[in-house]
Amino acid sequence: QVQLVESGGGLVQAGGSLRLSCAASGRTFSGYAVGWFRRAPGKEREFVAAISWSVRNIYDTDYAESVKGRFTVSRDNAKNTVFLQMNSLKAEDTAAYYCAAASGVVAGVVISKDYRYNYWGQGTQVTVSS
Repeated sequence: QVQLVESGGGLVQAGGSLRLSCAASGRTFSGYAVGWFRRAPGKEREFVAAISWSVRNIYDTDYAESVKGRFTVSRDNAKNTVFLQMNSLKAEDTAAYYCAAASGVVAGVVISKDYRYNYWGQGTQVTVSS
């Protein structure tokens, strides 16, 4: 069992940056694939970014088209934390952001489907003012 806690959300002006953190506790995080999702008011949850796990510290990543080139996902296994660096934020990025972790996944696999994740955090709100 792993518990996930997101942090780093807040209010930022369009064009600004935020870095979200997803801290894991309960078990070591290094063998889990991790994803970021978001849900805007009145919309369904959508995939944002994902990162694989690796035995060689070489990670595969995937991004939604809407955030490619602006967001970067990374992980620090020593800190049991995954990060989402968000740059050039737009009003349409406003949403609650959730991290999720999947166990039993082959190394190097990135997961964009939410139903494949076993564990979810409570979310952190990101609001971008235009």
